[in-house]
Amino acid sequence: MKGVLLINLGSTEKPDPESVKEYLEEFLMDERTMDFPYWLRSLIVKKIILKTRPEKSAANYKRIWWEEGSPLIVISERLRKKVRDLINIPVEIGMRYGEPSIKSGLEKLKNQGVKEVILLPLYPQYTMSTIETALVKAKEIQQEFFPELKLKTFSAFYDDPKYIEVLSNSIAEHLQDLEYDHLLFSYHGIPVRHERKTSFLPQENKLNEEKISYRDQCMRTTSLVAEKLNLKKGTYSTSFQSRLGIDPWIKPFTDDTVEEFPKKGIKKLVMVAPAFVADCVETIDELNREAKEDFFNAGGEDFKFIPCLNDREDWAETIVEWIENPDEENILQLV
Repeated sequence: MKGVLLINLGSTEKPDPESVKEYLEEFLMDERTMDFPYWLRSLIVKKIILKTRPEKSAANYKRIWWEEGSPLIVISERLRKKVRDLINIPVEIGMRYGEPSIKSGLEKLKNQGVKEVILLPLYPQYTMSTIETALVKAKEIQQEFFPELKLKTFSAFYDDPKYIEVLSNSIAEHLQDLEYDHLLFSYHGIPVRHERKTSFLPQENKLNEEKISYRDQCMRTTSLVAEKLNLKKGTYSTSFQSRLGIDPWIKPFTDDTVEEFPKKGIKKLVMVAPAFVADCVETIDELNREAKEDFFNAGGEDFKFIPCLNDREDWAETIVEWIENPDEENILQLV
């Protein structure tokens, strides 16, 4: 029997410094997140970041925390239930960091009689710190604890027609009857060196053939949505958020971009975050609070953030369509 594991990044268990510290240590000590030699990564993370960052990050989480828990986890569970209601096979969620973990998700599937697991990393674009680390972790866990399970995975869906249609529909609904000057597509940023390392994917799939970088994947998503919505040139653009440290990160930066807009006469801004499919601290707090404040402080007059796909009905239906009718080019044996 087949089963599905929906994988996302994860979240701290509680919005307090101790929980955030535990989460950040697991996240930042991952060699695919911070790809320095172990000794240097350990020094930076344990001696610097974990001494200063948890309290500030906990405050950010506390601002966005829902009564049911972390928005990312709550939304992921809601999506899981909707997908499960639409399909006749088990569906579970697993986070790369924190709980519910990839291990617990695979265990739940195994206990329901599943022999073949379809992994669906909920990241539209491929990077070493998103899809790659999720698949590597899943394979490690499978080999150690569930050798009898067979794993398959979907490739990045940044240009999948069904994804583009759902994303475009979501944006169009929020733009309807809305007066605005500019639509900004803000994607999660990565270090420049990560682009060099993962422009060529380890799997033999369409990205490998196209030799496309993360930045180009993001630009492609923007371009396809703009085409779908008939957006006029100059009324939309792409930027990248969440840089960390002093290393070069891909540009243009979201914070710099929104601060420059009012100087160019862009006073009414709409923002969307297509690197995320579920709202989380990076969208709710970093964009819909920090970027919003930056924009207003620079002279902006109106700001609207378009929520992620979250648990939209058409998004759940798209996932089911992928599972039930997979394109053979897009579903792969995990080696």
